[in-house]
Amino acid sequence: MDARTIELHESIDANIRRFGWGYLSSEGVGVSADLLGSARVVRWQERKSAATLLGSSCWSELPHIYGRYGGESTRELVSRVKALEDAEAAVVTESGMGAAAVAFDALLEPGDHVVVARGVYNKTKAYLGWLEQRMGIGVTLWNDDEIEALLNRITERTRIVLVEIFTNPLMRAFDPERLVSLAREGRRRCPRLQLVVDDTLVSPWGVRTPLLRQGVDFVIASGTKALDGRDRNLWGYVASNHVREMNACMDVLAMRGGALDEARSHSVLSGLEHARPRFETRCQNAREVADFLDGHPAVSEVFHPSRPHHPDRETVDQYYSLPGSLLSFRLSNASDEATRHFCDVVAMTGIVRYALSFDGLSSKVNHHRSVSEYFTSEADVGRLGVGRLVRFAMGLEAPRDIVACLDWALAEHTRISEAEVVAWQRDRAQELGIVEKEV
Repeated sequence: MDARTIELHESIDANIRRFGWGYLSSEGVGVSADLLGSARVVRWQERKSAATLLGSSCWSELPHIYGRYGGESTRELVSRVKALEDAEAAVVTESGMGAAAVAFDALLEPGDHVVVARGVYNKTKAYLGWLEQRMGIGVTLWNDDEIEALLNRITERTRIVLVEIFTNPLMRAFDPERLVSLAREGRRRCPRLQLVVDDTLVSPWGVRTPLLRQGVDFVIASGTKALDGRDRNLWGYVASNHVREMNACMDVLAMRGGALDEARSHSVLSGLEHARPRFETRCQNAREVADFLDGHPAVSEVFHPSRPHHPDRETVDQYYSLPGSLLSFRLSNASDEATRHFCDVVAMTGIVRYALSFDGLSSKVNHHRSVSEYFTSEADVGRLGVGRLVRFAMGLEAPRDIVACLDWALAEHTRISEAEVVAWQRDRAQELGIVEKEV
């Protein structure tokens, strides 16, 4: 054989020996595996068929023979998610929105109906609206603070009741026991009804009893937040004890793509053991910052489950063990434009960063209307109660330093001009070497 042929295959074989798995790559994890022959493929197909037909397990847990389904680290992450959510089955996806879309695509059929709490993430609602236009899915919004009105929204076509706990950005907390009870009553009208809960802001560590054990049918979440905790990896998951439906979720992933690959799964796993203490630190930091804001004369309202005046105080105390790391607040007598300016001034501290997402290393601020409701009508913003909000995501800094940043911004923001903000942003970009790009 030619020397280059020998060199190529020796490097591939060395890589296989390194991992103990047949990655056809010479430089680490690959997307395709050396299966040695047809017998392994046939065995894999039979195991997949048994999982799908018998509903005894989800084929997300099989050793994956092709990278589009995942890798060995993907399987390990699936096992960890199952343990965290006390689930019989789980699939992991490339983002939290990917998890929501997979669940909806697997569960919903043309003509089905979904009841959605208004506080659910707006992109999730937008995707359901997209399904409504293209598949004839009925979508009914339901006010988060009217839990007893849920039954009035359920029809004989209702397939999904969807809620998010805690809600973003007002941090309302649902009573999971009552939700499960109402969903069970709703099944008298529609036996196919499933209760789907997004627990991204709470995390599996923030509930006293796992949601699936309480009777929730499906949990969806963005692992990008608390379970990564480093602003490093986008990922999400669906977890459930309904194994047949979870196999349908895995089928959707296999057909259209979107499963979490080996490399990113490995990266998530590398930080998972530190994710819980980091999340607990951020939750405690949020509690201390909320204490400061609650007593400041320039702040009119603070939204965080740690607050004594939280509208769901009894529910939080009974069902939740952590208050979450996200909070929001309103300035006294400030318009949305003044609120936006205040958020820009907070970012001038250089410690609190103006950014999206939450549960990362650093604390973040953003103006909710600009980020999440930019195209939402004034009427709908009023209906949602999300106008004039500062959204604040706690990081791992010493809370006294974050308090100092906020205290300065609350005192100085009216004396700092828009021109000074623009000049600071320009100089800061140059200092950090951030390349200006058209957006």
